[in-house]
Amino acid sequence: MFLAEAVSFSVQALRANPVRSLLTGLGMVIGTASVILVVTISLTSRDFILQQIEGVGSNIIFAYYVSAGPSSPAADADYLKMADIAAIRNELRGDIVAATGVMTNFDQMLIAGKPQDVKVIGTDEDYAAVRNIVTGNGRFFDQSDVAQRQKVALLTDQLADRMYGSGAGAVNQVIRLYGLQFTVIGTFHEKVETFGQSEVERDTVLVPITVLRYFTPVERIDPLYVQVRSPEEVDHVAARVQQIVEARHRPGARYRVDTLTAILNAAKNISLILSLVLVLVSAITLVISGIGIMNIMLVTVTERTREIGVRLAVGASARDIQIQFLTEAMIVSLSGGLIGIAVGVAIPLSAGLFADIRIPISPVAVVVAFGVSCLVGLVFGILPANRAAHLNPTEALRYE
Repeated sequence: MFLAEAVSFSVQALRANPVRSLLTGLGMVIGTASVILVVTISLTSRDFILQQIEGVGSNIIFAYYVSAGPSSPAADADYLKMADIAAIRNELRGDIVAATGVMTNFDQMLIAGKPQDVKVIGTDEDYAAVRNIVTGNGRFFDQSDVAQRQKVALLTDQLADRMYGSGAGAVNQVIRLYGLQFTVIGTFHEKVETFGQSEVERDTVLVPITVLRYFTPVERIDPLYVQVRSPEEVDHVAARVQQIVEARHRPGARYRVDTLTAILNAAKNISLILSLVLVLVSAITLVISGIGIMNIMLVTVTERTREIGVRLAVGASARDIQIQFLTEAMIVSLSGGLIGIAVGVAIPLSAGLFADIRIPISPVAVVVAFGVSCLVGLVFGILPANRAAHLNPTEALRYE
């Protein structure tokens, strides 16, 4: 039997029972679409999580003072200083993009006619690049603002909206901090939402660190940030930062130097495990669909026993019968698989169009889903095909 004849006979047999064929293939549609959707969801969630973590700061290291030691009282000299930032910039200039730090204080400002507490952060021109700060309106600090102790400030977008109705309306306005007038040169926000886990809060004002130093009783940088040039150098540079900081302060003072490497690795591992679990669930769905195909094909063999006997009696070989029933199983499986692929690709594309977000579709997932649908039809079609091929022609003709 030629393959074209096998396909023609199989299509005729499937069209004779359209509802049964549709319901049998529906399992493959669901299973194949599930594989693609599961991989798509896994990739999207992984990329989102990693983007959020990396958005806090690219290749970032942060250092901060912990304690003076078990037997020593704390001293002002133990805290990280602006001189420590300068030392790290000088000694690691070839390995880092920038180093910066923040100094934190509080004051009151008139907001909607009422005095309210605001957080005041002192920093320098490198802070925006290291911490992925986005300037919504106006500009960020430059080197001259810090070096010349200019009384300039940036407001968070939320604070600017509350005080002046918009970010653009806040630029060039004059605010009062610590009894002095500061000119607002811009508004800002974090590139990704940190949900209150960073030093930036809703009502936050940035001023040059050289200016805030005069209104802070103790010079204390907390934390000190370092941006490394390459992800491969993060651990090495973190160790060097630890050495530099400890060498510049008295013995026994404890400092913590952390990176995002461990968090990124944990997120990747969690994403991998989640993907494997979801793919396993989809695989189970495909196996169940394959069992359904096998079950229906076995029923079909039983119903068509007399037809098989007639064909064997007029000269069809056992191989011809086997090929025909195997082809039927493959057609059901492949048809369901192709429709499932179309559904699995269409849903993310539709969601991306309506929600205006990019949802990645893995070509590998599409290929794997198609390959698995072929394999399911082949594997679960073999038993019914063999059963049909090995029927006794005489007994098959007698079957009613």
